[in-house]
Amino acid sequence: MSSPSGSTTTAITNAHVVPIDGEAFDGTVLVEDGRISALGASVTVPDGATVIDAAGKWLLPGFVDAHVHLGTHEEGEGSAGDDTNEMTDPNMAGVRAIDAVNPYDPGFDDALAGGVTTVNVNPGSGNPIGGQAVAIHTHGRYLEEMVLRSPSGLKSALGENPKRVYGEKGKTPSTRLGTALVIREAFMKAQNYMGKADENARDPHLEALAMVLRREIPWRQHAHRADDIATAIRLADEFGYDLVLDHGTEAHLLADVLAERGTPVLIGPLFTTKSKVELRGRSIANPGKLARAGVEISIITDHPVIPINFLVHQATLAVKEGLDRETALRSITINPARVLGLADRLGSLAVGKDADLVLWSGDPLDVMQRALQVWIGGTEVYSYDTGSGNSTVAPRG
Repeated sequence: MSSPSGSTTTAITNAHVVPIDGEAFDGTVLVEDGRISALGASVTVPDGATVIDAAGKWLLPGFVDAHVHLGTHEEGEGSAGDDTNEMTDPNMAGVRAIDAVNPYDPGFDDALAGGVTTVNVNPGSGNPIGGQAVAIHTHGRYLEEMVLRSPSGLKSALGENPKRVYGEKGKTPSTRLGTALVIREAFMKAQNYMGKADENARDPHLEALAMVLRREIPWRQHAHRADDIATAIRLADEFGYDLVLDHGTEAHLLADVLAERGTPVLIGPLFTTKSKVELRGRSIANPGKLARAGVEISIITDHPVIPINFLVHQATLAVKEGLDRETALRSITINPARVLGLADRLGSLAVGKDADLVLWSGDPLDVMQRALQVWIGGTEVYSYDTGSGNSTVAPRG
């Protein structure tokens, strides 16, 4: 695995560069001290720079998956590695996904192999209010060094999951009515809490909800069916927070409403079966329907529901079913970066942005192409040897 030696400047030359925001070009991307310092068809490479000849291969920003359970629902660990849901109370706004992420989950290596350099790790959907998400890079030893934003949103769930979990416990909520009630009560308590002057009466759940009410972080609403999406909109209007829809299986039925409101939809996972009532409307054609209606979409895997390295394949098949290519690439780069509040750092290639880069053998929307080299913050963290078929992940740390 090649890496700069005694140099903080790297030039990736002779690349077919797809910056996402802007036209593709054949040329060079220059990286200095972990950030992009120049890019274009005629960039001068400074003396002493480490030069990587891309030989016409495709260079793109690292992909972003804005809804995963990577590191909290570990692969091959069963219940011992599942920390996605603290299902002991319907309101778990105070729990933080960051406290359960294991950076040694093998899913992180799979993410790199799929060109994914940033993920948003959410709590699960067993509770009406599930807890705080965290946006992180997909390579590292010490989680604090991987974190990009914490918290990056507050997870909530409508529909089947919370009513089933708590209905089986014989407590509220056992219906959609009860789920909405739990959320309303929590926000009302948070509003009252925000009006108090007693700094000694701290509450982790109410403080997290107050961040949503102050619009410091978005409300990440798990919702599949159109009626649950309508409830999500109703609650957002009632309490005045920034709404992001996660999953949105039937969001196309309300596409005009969502487009008018500017509500982003994180759609997916798209490769699942219609295993329950809420998924009867699942279709790989739905991203295209939403995009054509003017809704900003991001495609998600919900890893480990869909393996994270299949993120780009979901985008590819969405193109096959009517999504335009440009939007498909934006749905796994700049759009999710914007949802996470990180568009100033990643999601596209531009001067000043983090050098989170992936060199592909060709067009990533061609399923026969693969990620050959991955850099995070200008440091190479993954490489694939086409001769041997072996991949190498840089040591964590």
